[in-house]
Amino acid sequence: MKRFRSRRRGGAYAQFDQHEARLIANMAAQVAELVRDGSPTSVGSADPLEALVGIDGSAEAPEDPVLKRLLPDAYRDAEDDAAEFRRFTEHGLREGKVRNAQAVIASLTAGGMAEDDLAAVSAPDVEIDVDLDAEGVQSWLRCLTDIRLSLATRLGITEDDQERWDALADDDPAVMMHDIYDWLGFVQETLVLAVS
Repeated sequence: MKRFRSRRRGGAYAQFDQHEARLIANMAAQVAELVRDGSPTSVGSADPLEALVGIDGSAEAPEDPVLKRLLPDAYRDAEDDAAEFRRFTEHGLREGKVRNAQAVIASLTAGGMAEDDLAAVSAPDVEIDVDLDAEGVQSWLRCLTDIRLSLATRLGITEDDQERWDALADDDPAVMMHDIYDWLGFVQETLVLAVS
């Protein structure tokens, strides 16, 4: 990856190789799928105004630890308030996360990313040009955050735990996923620096 560079009007530009682009697209798609598939069933509302504006979310916090991290309670010490807030906002939060992931995938595809394995194998040296406007930058930043939070939760990554990761064998699959987590942090950092 060639680090993100700034563009006029808050945009940014970077180049990825096929493997990198497909990795980001795959992880974005997984987050979108988790957020979409983990949606609670609609509870409906007896209130006609709520029904009119589409407030039919669940007040239940997700059970999946990754979804709990991506969709945290707004009030940690007030269960009823947290449930009510979730009921009014969770649907929109989920839709926003899916939109961000789709925007990342679309920008990679528009930049020349191969859409299937056969095309990727036949064009491994093709660079993927990602050219983002200010809105695209925000989608990327949000999606990269969601991907990294998901990985950190699944892997149990915490602050100041580098010794744990250094002690693992190089062929441990968790080490590879931790390396991806770190690399995505680099991608995100270069994007932040490009637009700062």
